[in-house]
Amino acid sequence: MTQNAPIALVIVDMQNDFVLSGAPACIAGALATLPKISEALALWRKKHWPVVYLYREYRRDGSDIEITRLESFLRGIKICVPGTSGANIVQEIAPREGEYLVMKNRFSGFMDTELDFILRRLHVERIAVCGTQYPCCVRATLVDGLCYGYEAICLTDATSAASQDVAEANVRDLKNMGITCQTVADFNKTVV
Repeated sequence: MTQNAPIALVIVDMQNDFVLSGAPACIAGALATLPKISEALALWRKKHWPVVYLYREYRRDGSDIEITRLESFLRGIKICVPGTSGANIVQEIAPREGEYLVMKNRFSGFMDTELDFILRRLHVERIAVCGTQYPCCVRATLVDGLCYGYEAICLTDATSAASQDVAEANVRDLKNMGITCQTVADFNKTVV
């Protein structure tokens, strides 16, 4: 690992449709992670390290949505459609100028996106991932990051799942794969 190489913060799917109470695909616990994501963002912005927001976007006809979501989408539960407020990143952690937005329409932020290209261009060797939710997009992005040769870190208290049991099971699995799992405060101690 290169000394002083930047660490990218990768924020996954923190969009209104997944975070706000009453939203069509609200993930239990996502809203509660906002203070910890904000804390991580403050550190990254202070250090001028790269911040990447992964976000979902689906065509109105559902032609590009995952097969597992297609049936509900076609029944009218239309999530993350461009131009709707549900597709927006939640206001509390809104991207700033100079931060990166990477659209994805699959679980992994690396699958058919420009994420790897951007990270390599920025000389990133480590990624710290947070957002929603553990068993799908966060996990897939962490595992693919590891497969692409990045040191992968999961910020556990800035990541949500449908339940605490699901979160704990995923953290166990991620650790067994060699992914570092730590709180935002513990991460901060290692880099400050």
